[in-house]
Amino acid sequence: MTSLPVLPSNQTAEHGDEGGAQPRKAHLLNLPDDALKDWLSERGYPAFRGKQIRRWLYSGRAESFDSMSDLPAKLRAKLAESFDIFQASEAHVSTSRDGTEKILVRLADGGEVECVLLRDGDRRSICVSSQVGCAMGCVFCASGLDGVDRNLTRGEILEQMLRLQHRLPADERLSHIVMMGMGEPLANLPGVLAALDVARNPDGLGISPRRITISTVGLPPAIDKLAASKIPYNLAVSLHAPNDELRSRLVPVNQKIGIEPVLSAADRYFQSSGRRLTFEYVLLGGINDSESCAHELTRVLRGRTVMMNVIPYNPVEGLPYKTPSKESISRFKQILESSGVNVMFRQRKGDEIDAACGQLRRNRGGKTK
Repeated sequence: MTSLPVLPSNQTAEHGDEGGAQPRKAHLLNLPDDALKDWLSERGYPAFRGKQIRRWLYSGRAESFDSMSDLPAKLRAKLAESFDIFQASEAHVSTSRDGTEKILVRLADGGEVECVLLRDGDRRSICVSSQVGCAMGCVFCASGLDGVDRNLTRGEILEQMLRLQHRLPADERLSHIVMMGMGEPLANLPGVLAALDVARNPDGLGISPRRITISTVGLPPAIDKLAASKIPYNLAVSLHAPNDELRSRLVPVNQKIGIEPVLSAADRYFQSSGRRLTFEYVLLGGINDSESCAHELTRVLRGRTVMMNVIPYNPVEGLPYKTPSKESISRFKQILESSGVNVMFRQRKGDEIDAACGQLRRNRGGKTK
């Protein structure tokens, strides 16, 4: 297992020092295949060199051009002059007793995002960020407490995936991807889809779209655009409440959208993709964990082919929300199951390493730049 360097928390990832910084090289992970092919052609190299480079990046786990041993030395030197493979740095890495690993990634401009590697039996799942911060305003989430700074590029999303891949032994590979880190993936749909095109490509990470999940609070126009892509990713809609009044308190963007348009867009996605929908529901003690909420939720879901993923709240320092009691969790689950709802209660992982989205960055005084 390899691990890329970890920088001290006060060190930046900029090239050069203040006043004399050198122009940053292009980020190779941002370069589309056609652009790499053109770059090679302009320098007299055949197109198959591009496939070799991609193999080194995604399955060969190359950390430098020097390690791409089947490329001509002159080409390796030219690549090193023009491109960086990685432009971010690992500001902090935390490992939980259950094997969960979380990386606080410092981007080239100083912004910080989080990504997570989860081990569960043979599964090696990763949770990846799509934005620096988040604009959706979910009141219980650490990611959006400071708002949103910007979208991540294709390369910045892919770099998170590769950094997590590098933490696996050579005989293990990534099996699942969840776009459920910091940010709203559907608010950065072009960047997310560009990165996932590489993730699902056999010449990339080779992960089936059926093992890739995109999470959203529910942006109907973007859900329709995702459906139009005709790629059967799993869609997970963060519901968190069974009615508009409560959902608008917990997810303020709902005031402009409403539950029904979100559900209708999700239904259209199901009709287009054939993929069973997942609805996420963070269970907040004393707020949305009542028996009446559970009964109302069963009515909302009636007739829909869905999996209800219920997540007991992972407390965030400075926020007033708490994990529900074992009794309320059990009763909530019983009501859903007795009504025929497919329900899964997610096991909490990585509590001692600030595993909830945005916690690590915030607790370490992270920057949005």
